[in-house]
Amino acid sequence: MEKITDYARLWRQLAETKSRSWTGEKGSDPRQDPDAWRDKARSYYEHVQRRWVQPDSSRDLVVQWLDSHPGSTVLDIGAGPGAWTVLMAQHAREVTAVDPSAAMLEVLRENAAHAGLSNVRVIHAPWPEAEVDPVDASLCFHAMYASLDLPAFITRMIAVTRCACFLGLRVPTHDGLMAQISRRIRGHDHDSTNFQVAYNVLLQMGICANVLMEDSGLWQPWTSPNLEEALRDVKRRFGLPTHSEHDGWLTDLLRDNLTLQDGTYVWPRGVRSALVYWDVNQP
Repeated sequence: MEKITDYARLWRQLAETKSRSWTGEKGSDPRQDPDAWRDKARSYYEHVQRRWVQPDSSRDLVVQWLDSHPGSTVLDIGAGPGAWTVLMAQHAREVTAVDPSAAMLEVLRENAAHAGLSNVRVIHAPWPEAEVDPVDASLCFHAMYASLDLPAFITRMIAVTRCACFLGLRVPTHDGLMAQISRRIRGHDHDSTNFQVAYNVLLQMGICANVLMEDSGLWQPWTSPNLEEALRDVKRRFGLPTHSEHDGWLTDLLRDNLTLQDGTYVWPRGVRSALVYWDVNQP
């Protein structure tokens, strides 16, 4: 009989590996250490703004939901510098922005003030520990990856939400480079916490959510200054030692698949985004 995968456990294992790899390489994991964003919050917001120049079906759907539910209150979990908070506050009665990083929230307050918004409430706390009032809708976009207990993260979302939950998640392609590497090293496709694992967690929680794949195309590809750095990055992501049995295979794979463009090695594109959403009142 085929063994049933415990996707909540798999999510935890992937999140723990990622946290260890960041700690070993950089001394701290910016996803776990709020202070790590102290010098990165503004540059991160600029990165988001560049991506948001293109239209996006996820933003359109969330705005449509808010416009069809006038007077709604919304919770933005892991709000960061506030791109989603500012957008939703223009269509909702009130938005509560929750984030563990004081630096991120400082930028968020500036952005909300610049937009002339007075309906944004800010809470400096991690999720799911943050104390918030019930809201009509809750949203978390790419801010759940560090959570070791995804069921607890989602259960808390549902507990404070009257109508709808929205999750934005990265969707690696099944035949992408990182999936190939993960199959070789781990025996499965998942190099890190992602949509595929999260959606199966939802199913095992009894939640049959809707999915909207982002229509603005794949994310911009990774780049590496050289093949040696690309190899080091892969080994860091997978928690491999300085010298491993996979080194030769990884070096050949990277040499065959990365493209040299203007002196920089460019990875093949392999990630897009999905909007996962559901009505908390449906059985």
